[in-house]
Amino acid sequence: MARFFASVAVAALLGVPAWAEVSDNKVRIGILNDQTGVYADFGGLGSVEAAKMAAEEFGGTVLGAPVEIVSADHQNKPDIASNIARQWYDTEQVDAIMELTTSSVALAVQALSAEKKKIDLVTGAATADLTGKACSPYGFHWAYDTHALAVGTGGALVEDGGDSWFFLTADYAFGYSLEENTGAVVKEKGGTVVGSVRHPLAATDFSSFLLQAQSSGAKVVGLANAGLDTQNAIKQAAEFGIVQGGQRMAGLLFTLAEVHGLGLETAQGLTLTESFYWDRTEASREFANRFKERTGKMPNMVQAGTYSGVLHYLKAIEAAGTDETEAVAAKMRELPVSDAFAESGRVGPNGRMISDVYLMEVKTPAESSGEWDYYTVKATIPGDQAYLDPAKSSCPLVQ
Repeated sequence: MARFFASVAVAALLGVPAWAEVSDNKVRIGILNDQTGVYADFGGLGSVEAAKMAAEEFGGTVLGAPVEIVSADHQNKPDIASNIARQWYDTEQVDAIMELTTSSVALAVQALSAEKKKIDLVTGAATADLTGKACSPYGFHWAYDTHALAVGTGGALVEDGGDSWFFLTADYAFGYSLEENTGAVVKEKGGTVVGSVRHPLAATDFSSFLLQAQSSGAKVVGLANAGLDTQNAIKQAAEFGIVQGGQRMAGLLFTLAEVHGLGLETAQGLTLTESFYWDRTEASREFANRFKERTGKMPNMVQAGTYSGVLHYLKAIEAAGTDETEAVAAKMRELPVSDAFAESGRVGPNGRMISDVYLMEVKTPAESSGEWDYYTVKATIPGDQAYLDPAKSSCPLVQ
């Protein structure tokens, strides 16, 4: 009730009636992601639950209108995702779509959202093109991107002597972008890329790809993939004795969910980059423990980022005094981001949310104090270093 009166007060100050400025007298947020496939643990139903937590924490209403979270499984297919998004926008009065795991899906839905003048906020997809050449006035990118992953993991390993790389890359937009960004960082720091091979999404047999990586002689095998693809590649690499043979495995997009799936015995020693770790601050622990009570798991950066994105969107509606897209998008760029995910984030003119990211090393079983105690934070990378300067992003909005 307090939130309701606060919302009305904000609207009154702006000279607009609260209820009249929310279309359909309800704010609907759609979480569209992979819920049954290779990325189901990466975001999946955990992201849906995180979105619900944000809506509940906000008070369940904004400007007096109820907030509703809807969700669907896009099956990692851009055509299915676009059809769901179009139906949501055209017939189900969905105001914004979020999460959007899989870069090809996110690019397709962002293009549709721009056409429909609707807000999309991506936490599950990686390609930096979302706030680069494919940016949108209504598009936002939270949690991480391929540039931040490249700067974090790629840069750290080159500085630690891993100056020759071979990439094992998922054969779609995300993999290409992650390989390209990481390769650029490797070369910039004086290293070399000796080769690469592409594999289909949701591959089960990585043997031929791993043999090529092994025979390349590269010091680092960079896994430009994610979810179960990364887990399967690491498991099979152990069978080939790649690490025992002196090569290092770099999980370029590897989160707490995948470490949990592999177990510390297999994942120990891996270097990775995330923008959130549940055991880093009091606020992150408080949020994570509430999330675990609801899901049985600790959140990774995708799920925590979804929580943050939903909160920020609702704050922007409240500050704008309306859910009208142009006004809300402007407020999303104006307002700071401060929550359990990011203490001092900000949104650039290209829609990229800029906050610190963290270089992690997976603990050994002996170092871990128990379940979910998986990371040692090796370094904090300031957001301005991790993410591309918006002026250099190729986003037409910043030209």
